[in-house]
Amino acid sequence: MTLKEKYGGKALVAGASEGIGAAFAEYLASEGMDLILIARREGPLNRSGDDLEKRYGVNVKCIPCDLAEEDTQQALEKELAGMEIGIMVYNAAVSYIGPFMQDTPDNQTRAVQVNIAAPLRLVRHFGEKMLERRRGAIILMTSMAGLQGSGFLSLYAAGKAFSRVLAESLWYEWKSQGVDVIGCCAGATSTPGYTNSRPAKKNLFAPAVLRPDQLAAECFKRLGKQPSFITGRANRIASCFMHRIIPLKTAVNIMGDNIRKMYGIDDRMSR
Repeated sequence: MTLKEKYGGKALVAGASEGIGAAFAEYLASEGMDLILIARREGPLNRSGDDLEKRYGVNVKCIPCDLAEEDTQQALEKELAGMEIGIMVYNAAVSYIGPFMQDTPDNQTRAVQVNIAAPLRLVRHFGEKMLERRRGAIILMTSMAGLQGSGFLSLYAAGKAFSRVLAESLWYEWKSQGVDVIGCCAGATSTPGYTNSRPAKKNLFAPAVLRPDQLAAECFKRLGKQPSFITGRANRIASCFMHRIIPLKTAVNIMGDNIRKMYGIDDRMSR
């Protein structure tokens, strides 16, 4: 059974202009699903939508908006009220790399809105309609940073932990009602955002970087089968070591040390 046959003919991807979100959008388009694509940057979003329409012959509606604004979230719900969304992918995120106290309160509020409040609101909105139809799927992008404390990624990691636990919980609640939910827990992925952050060479505890298309394909293979998963075999091996073999204190230290070294963060900055 195809995704379109199982869940319906239309999918929504938030954070869809590039990287992981664009890979999800392309996978869904290749399955013949019409798309609603949401992202903050209008130019890249529209180019991506036009490209998918030409290559796959699907209908694509692009909605440029800033999910950090509560008014935008309300307006989005109204605009999509009459649409039957079969699959919702939430990939939008605000990520700050650096000491917690060096980030601005305004940016931290944006991160909470985009990484926690917006996905919660959309899960509630579309999940209710999926439950009424007794079919649908929700994919929440999470991160290995949220599997333990991650120094210098503190608020981002906390938001990703929220999304993972929410996905796992709803997987249990909704699995007998025809709605599949999964938390897609990514390690380093070769997105423009990751590349532009210019991380230094990684060590043993930071496995090879995955391509976005590999991540999306793996996610759809696991959708409906488990509450969450870690992308990539090497990432799963590293996670097993970090969370089953060594103490939590050591795992948190390894994460913080790795991030500090990858991005050349001076410890004195956090004082």
